[in-house]
Amino acid sequence: MAAPPLLLLVDRNIFARKKSVQVKEQNDLGWKLFGKVPPRESQRSNVQKVQKEYEERIGCTSKSPSPKQNVRKNLVFEPLSTTALILEDRPANLPAKPAEEAQKHRQEYEEMVAQAKRREYKEAQRRKKQLEERCKLEESIGNAALTWNNEILPNWETLCCSRKVRELWWQGIPPSVRGKVWSLAIGNELNITHELYDICLSRAKDRWKSLSMGGSEVENEDSGLSAADREASLELIKLDISRTFPNLCIFQKGGPYHDMLHSILGAYTCYRPDVGYVQGMSFIAAVLILNLDTADAFIAFSNLLNKPCQMAFFRVDHGLMLTYYASFEVFFEENLPRLFAHFKKNNLTPDIYLIDWIFTLYSKSLPLDLACRVWDVFCRDGEEFLFRTALGILKLFEDILTKMDFIHIAQFLTKLPEDLTADDLFLSIAAIQMQSRNKKWTQILSGLQKDNREMENRSPNLKR
Repeated sequence: MAAPPLLLLVDRNIFARKKSVQVKEQNDLGWKLFGKVPPRESQRSNVQKVQKEYEERIGCTSKSPSPKQNVRKNLVFEPLSTTALILEDRPANLPAKPAEEAQKHRQEYEEMVAQAKRREYKEAQRRKKQLEERCKLEESIGNAALTWNNEILPNWETLCCSRKVRELWWQGIPPSVRGKVWSLAIGNELNITHELYDICLSRAKDRWKSLSMGGSEVENEDSGLSAADREASLELIKLDISRTFPNLCIFQKGGPYHDMLHSILGAYTCYRPDVGYVQGMSFIAAVLILNLDTADAFIAFSNLLNKPCQMAFFRVDHGLMLTYYASFEVFFEENLPRLFAHFKKNNLTPDIYLIDWIFTLYSKSLPLDLACRVWDVFCRDGEEFLFRTALGILKLFEDILTKMDFIHIAQFLTKLPEDLTADDLFLSIAAIQMQSRNKKWTQILSGLQKDNREMENRSPNLKR
């Protein structure tokens, strides 16, 4: 049924009124910031002119650019958002601005555009510099990887001690060859094979299964540990794995490297039951897993912990640990006398901060990428570099530490700043001299060990 003519007339008038209201709302224009300007007869030509000038300035064409044209080879960043600042006159239904007010607004507008342009130009330059540095770093890493793969690794025995290789080593080993270089530098004095790892892992799995089923065996002829001790060690491994690099979320339960880390630690407790599992081992094994296959990581892990310094700490040989601390203090006083005196005044002994650094080889206290750089040179120079790194850290933060008391120093050294960079740290390490009265680290350490043995021989009651 058709609507009455009168009703149609009313409907048309309503829609016409709504349309007129919308047009009026569009015409109520003032400042428009970072938005499109609605078309208006009085302003259309100005907007088109601004757009045309902008396109001419940046070289825009109506034709869409090809992918190659989108690549900014010269890394020029153009400030863009300033073109969205558009100054408009008052709407036609309002009185025109006085000349002074219009001039003032024009100046304010030009200043806004100039400030925005300066900010964007500065930001563009910062991004450009970052991109250039990143490209330069990637290029240097790529070139270094080629050198290691094509020149050094094929001739390892003859070149590993050369001056050129040592300099490259100091600059950091490329991640793609890091694991291989670490394996060669650590060596395999224990002659561990992949088959031995499989045997140790199988034994560990049997032991875990027995403990989970409530095995009642009292003694184990391999380890000499009670079932309760072995169960406690197993629980400690599980607990420590969940604490290993928690921010990465790859070693925790369900993570891609959880089982691998668990396997290496369990296999080691079967391989060296006299050492067992000690807190801190999980960080060392995790760093090796990130750079090596499982069996190779186990081989490097076992040989690394067999080094004199690591074995002294992980077996908790108090006498030898004290000797290492005493040797460290000799070079501490030699290099940083002012900070050394401040530590003595506050009764801050080396064991308070050194023990965590040595146990985890800095992988817990330093950012992971920086810890790997420390590992690079540690594999080259041995245990001496662990203590040289400690002195480098203390030197880097000497001014801050001298203003702190005992509690704040201990807290600061336990968790070092996350923004610590490799350049700053290695520049500080390079300034440390590992020589005291013409004696090197090994000579100082050997001398102190000899003195301790003579003292024990003279005083049998001091023997443990």
